[in-house]
Amino acid sequence: MVMSEIMQDKKQAKLKDSWCGRLTESYIDKRVNLSGWVSTVRDLGGIIFVELRDRTGVIQIVSDPEKNPKVHTTFEQLRDEFVISVSGIVSRRPEDTYNLNLSTGTVEIYPDKIQILNRAETPPFMIDTDQEIGEDLRLKYRYLDIRRPKMLNNLILRHEIVAAVRNFLNKQEFLEVETPELIKATPEGARDYLVPSRLFPGKFYALPQSPQLFKQLLMVAGVERYYQVAKCFRDEAQRADRQPEFTQIDLEMSFVQSEDVMQITEGIIIEAFKCAGIDLIPPFERITYKDAMETYGSDRPDRRFELYLTDVSDIMEKSSFAAFADQVKAGGSVRALCIPGISDYSRKEMDDIRNLAISFGAKGLAWITYGFDGSVKSPVLKFLTEEEIGQIRQRAGANPGDIVFFVADKNEIVFDVLGRLRLHFGERLNLIDKAKHDLLWVVDFPMFEIDEEESRLASVHHPFTSPVEEDIDLLESDPLKCRALAYDIVYNGNELGGGSIRIHNSELQRRVFNTLGLSEEQIQEKFGFLVDAFKYGAPPHGGLALGLDRLVALIAGANSIREVMAFPKTNQARCLMTDAPAEASEEQLQELHLRTVIPKKK
Repeated sequence: MVMSEIMQDKKQAKLKDSWCGRLTESYIDKRVNLSGWVSTVRDLGGIIFVELRDRTGVIQIVSDPEKNPKVHTTFEQLRDEFVISVSGIVSRRPEDTYNLNLSTGTVEIYPDKIQILNRAETPPFMIDTDQEIGEDLRLKYRYLDIRRPKMLNNLILRHEIVAAVRNFLNKQEFLEVETPELIKATPEGARDYLVPSRLFPGKFYALPQSPQLFKQLLMVAGVERYYQVAKCFRDEAQRADRQPEFTQIDLEMSFVQSEDVMQITEGIIIEAFKCAGIDLIPPFERITYKDAMETYGSDRPDRRFELYLTDVSDIMEKSSFAAFADQVKAGGSVRALCIPGISDYSRKEMDDIRNLAISFGAKGLAWITYGFDGSVKSPVLKFLTEEEIGQIRQRAGANPGDIVFFVADKNEIVFDVLGRLRLHFGERLNLIDKAKHDLLWVVDFPMFEIDEEESRLASVHHPFTSPVEEDIDLLESDPLKCRALAYDIVYNGNELGGGSIRIHNSELQRRVFNTLGLSEEQIQEKFGFLVDAFKYGAPPHGGLALGLDRLVALIAGANSIREVMAFPKTNQARCLMTDAPAEASEEQLQELHLRTVIPKKK
């Protein structure tokens, strides 16, 4: 065999040189080598039609026993999900068989070569349909679930978003720098995942909840503009939008103010949404934390519908309704939420709403019904004068047919209950404009809050957030009134991420630690390396982290971040596919100087 024949033979032996879903009419009369999975097999009177699938889509391949008996014999063996390779000339389909639902629907291939690369058992669920499948089954066979177009398209979208973000930040002269994943445990609000050290008996690394300290140290190091698509870990209660391990788009910038970071972040989000064909126009609106809470009852407000909270504390304080008046005098508030057109609700429906409010944390729920016929009804009517009822109606903007609900308590409870009731009615009454893309910044967060469980002061964001300059003197005198140079980005009522301008002065950082109740010894033990670094010329700096999983899920329209992660855990933080977490062997435990106190299952 001469060299040219050897080279030609090698070329023909190539398993794949084209993508199934990209074969259009421009390929007609060209030879292609395809490999993929058998999606469907249809035998129509001896002629066999097969849809061959790869990650780009499907192409129809056909076998006629009269044209190529040898190839047809192999076609007769094919079953769903067999892995095969074919070679043949692309031809036009007969016009009456066009499938305009497919990008490849006007072409087909009669292969002259076919090879079964691997056979497949019958899958536990159908791959080529969008039928609902139990999530546990999907997670157990995730490698099959990812073959399904919806799941695969989510991962492709995620890839495109990450690529777009990287490209944008690279053009803005950011450097992608990896930070360690075996670090020292630091208090950041959630439990750490600990990793025992074999070389240092009794000592542990922690997996990072975020790269926060390291990215600040990179600013001290002179990197100036850093980003990372960072894997993070938090051992906390799981929900649809939480996972024990998650990914965030992390960035930090030197010599910046809040607006600089927000502008870059808007650029990131605009590029991400472009991947789904959605164009956003900057700048996004800014509202204060105070306005967000008082108007919407939430620091991540969904503004796609017009229901607003109203403060009626001054009216109720003067009323004879002692339960409400006393809350105002104790420093709380009474706020109202007017819901349109529901005055004909039944007694059961009203009881259900009251029980819902109690489940949200309210001690009770009061209301006034303004009937379509002009009547006024309320369980608390005897405590209110006609003038007060009229004042409430005017302030809440109530019309005939509306009901005004009231909650009285500490502000944080009032806001939370009414904010959640607002969302409940927004969904129930179909008030939400689902086609709208509403992005906004929430700014001027409080620096501190009371941790009710531990009865102590805690950081709203984290202890490295800088206070607003004019509020610095409040750190010791009235810390709860101190505002932070923090900012959160919100999309349709979902927090996409948040950040702040950081403290870069070691003395100010100590003052914040002291306000949080940390002793000098605790500061040195937990954060000594950071405070020491600030002594060597730390620049002013700030940054932000966006939750990549949540961002992709929202852009994809998925109801859970598990839908945009390749191999997520369950709500119980378990991997059903690999059966993790699992017990360690006695040899492993001995190497790590550990022993378990829970007896092993037999």
